[in-house]
Amino acid sequence: MYTLDEVKKFCLKCNKCRLSEMRTNVVFGEGNANSVIMFVGEGPGYNEDLQGRPFVGKAGQLFEKMIKSINLTREDIYITNIVKCRPPKNRNPMDDEQELCIDYLRWQVKLINPKIIVCLGSVAAKKLIYSNKTITSMRGKWVDKGGILFTAIYHPSYLLRNESAKKDAWQDLKSISDKIKQIRAV
Repeated sequence: MYTLDEVKKFCLKCNKCRLSEMRTNVVFGEGNANSVIMFVGEGPGYNEDLQGRPFVGKAGQLFEKMIKSINLTREDIYITNIVKCRPPKNRNPMDDEQELCIDYLRWQVKLINPKIIVCLGSVAAKKLIYSNKTITSMRGKWVDKGGILFTAIYHPSYLLRNESAKKDAWQDLKSISDKIKQIRAV
């Protein structure tokens, strides 16, 4: 059995797909390796690629406000992405890129063993929950997969562009907070 640090070392050397050719840094993920909750986005953006950390740009600033609104900090959670290298021009990662990178996420999930996984946006939700459904139909609902509760919320970058979706996002955050409380009460 590998440790999270060992899996990260493998990932830092990865060159399985074309995204590795363009990256500045691998963005493996960070946070509390014993967290009950993991947040998964689609892939790093420009600022994340420069810093080697997930969710540090404008969307990351909004993300921090979002989790703070339900009394969480980055130290309480683990956050990562489907792909660990930035797609060019921040496009969505292609299916083959996701497939070549998904084992790193599987290892992260196995080693962290979260009780909840929150998919940030459509790409993560389609990869981890239902490939044939929209984010609008998945958000706010809970799915048990192998003893882990999955849900999807709008990606913070979407919320930056669509103010009207913030009300739904707040409802989703309250639902996540309630689930965390239920899990901790057991």
